[in-house]
Amino acid sequence: MIRVGIIGGSGYTGGELLRLFVQHPEAQVTIVTSRALDGVPVGEVHRYLKGFYDLRFVNAEPTSVAEAADVVFLAVPHGAAMELVPDLIEETRIIDLSADYRLGRRYEEVYGPHTDPRDAVYGLPELHPEVASANLCANPGCYPTGAILAAAPLVKAGLVDHVVFDSKSGISGAGAAPTATSHYPNLAENVVPYQLTKHRHKAEIEQELARLGHASVNFSPHVIPAVRGILTTAHLFLSEGLDDEQTRTFYSDFYAGKRFIRFNVPSLSFVRGTNFCDLFIEQDSAANRVVVVSAIDNMVKGASGQAIQNMNIMFGLDETTGLWFPALSL
Repeated sequence: MIRVGIIGGSGYTGGELLRLFVQHPEAQVTIVTSRALDGVPVGEVHRYLKGFYDLRFVNAEPTSVAEAADVVFLAVPHGAAMELVPDLIEETRIIDLSADYRLGRRYEEVYGPHTDPRDAVYGLPELHPEVASANLCANPGCYPTGAILAAAPLVKAGLVDHVVFDSKSGISGAGAAPTATSHYPNLAENVVPYQLTKHRHKAEIEQELARLGHASVNFSPHVIPAVRGILTTAHLFLSEGLDDEQTRTFYSDFYAGKRFIRFNVPSLSFVRGTNFCDLFIEQDSAANRVVVVSAIDNMVKGASGQAIQNMNIMFGLDETTGLWFPALSL
């Protein structure tokens, strides 16, 4: 049994990790931390987990967490993980759900000073099989997950001149702390665009697509009145023409054997609560354009589920272990 530690378990991603681990047959959460909730039962904070855990939150030092766990998930704000990793890395394997180790040298350009600039494996397992040998896995951001998976096959083929990503996210992507954007009267019956040209996830998308090939990237996010999910429409403008059959072959070949990639009608309800990324492809031959729509649950494939998928691979388990279930579609 894999012993699991979660540092920062009181927020949305920490709660989602706890929810998913309830049914994982090969892993058990042994320690979960929160500075503010020391001694409080997990089920009193995440009430939907009442009766599933006997654990209480603890205010523990990183070394104590490492002693109790074979793998530690860092569900902490950006900037906090880099303070924890040096005390953990020699004792346990780490999956960081913050942005601290996703961008390498570009981190300071996008986020600010970095106190622990070390290499990590980018944890998008459909593109990075080297996750299997990682001691430090940088779990991708939610927007980049859906965007990169939508564009990767044609960028890898060298056929994309530029791509425009238009993304719509549920409000849980903003975290548990309320903001003006997440205030119900501001969001209900509305679509709120924000950081249309300068969102920090653009750098992450650019980095990963550049590893595959060349494509100019444009990215604009919006918040919609939904709790979960990200629907991304990728407009891929091609350097040469393709027909519909050729395009679909590129995608089916690229994702052959990738269990969490499905070619399906784009709907947030079809992926709600799951680790799937659904892709829908439509050809616009007259404009040398391919439109690919991706749908993910931002809390699962966009965060905690993908982190567990990475853990499964790191420990030699089938990647679907504890994650193979359908959506709650209604």
